[in-house]
Amino acid sequence: MDPIKEFEQEVSNNILRIGADKNIAQLSMKWMRDTTPLKYTYNFKWMGRPIIQFPQDLIAMQELIWQVKPDLIIETGIAHGGSLVFYASMLELLGGRGKVLGIDIDIREHNRKEIEKHPMFKRIAMIEGSSTDDAVVEKVKRFARGKKQVMVCLDSLHTHDHVLRELETYSPLVTPESYCVVFDTLIEDLPDEFSADRPWRKGNNPKTAVREFLRKNDRFMIDKTIENKLLITVCPDGYLKCLR
Repeated sequence: MDPIKEFEQEVSNNILRIGADKNIAQLSMKWMRDTTPLKYTYNFKWMGRPIIQFPQDLIAMQELIWQVKPDLIIETGIAHGGSLVFYASMLELLGGRGKVLGIDIDIREHNRKEIEKHPMFKRIAMIEGSSTDDAVVEKVKRFARGKKQVMVCLDSLHTHDHVLRELETYSPLVTPESYCVVFDTLIEDLPDEFSADRPWRKGNNPKTAVREFLRKNDRFMIDKTIENKLLITVCPDGYLKCLR
């Protein structure tokens, strides 16, 4: 066997073995539950901008970007802009004319200024407004027109209804073999007290939205291999691969 293919097969078998190990899954979940109240995800930056994610998910995203080679990444939810900068830097490495389009209902002025002066801003565009507002959606569709490979990342308001609306709105823009990544599906697996001051909770969150969406949409499937190899992820059942 070709040594590269042999190594890839070894890794695939390893991921299958890890995914079937319930003890490791429970250990990983305990770690995530214990670190969430400590705001562990707030500890990291990418090229100087705060990026509120598990590092494991960033590794997964760079793998997907390198694999898919999108010429447009759409992200709902901007916050400090770390994810926008991260995606833009990956597109910079790929070369070409790839862009990142960020959407947020409130782009705070201090964050906007830092994003706009960042070296990666040359690959970033932003729209202020609700990701489900008709006028915003129309702007996004115009921006996506003519793009050959489109990836979508949903990371704004984490309620069931909002995420389901985002999925229904933006999933048609995702191209075959690309991904729609739904962040913070982990909420469904955490104790309700972790979301006590938020409008989302168990039974009302991104994972429940994904489940309802997939019951009606057969263009996408959950790519379990990603979470199986990560073990630590805010996106369990949230890495959706576009099949056609």
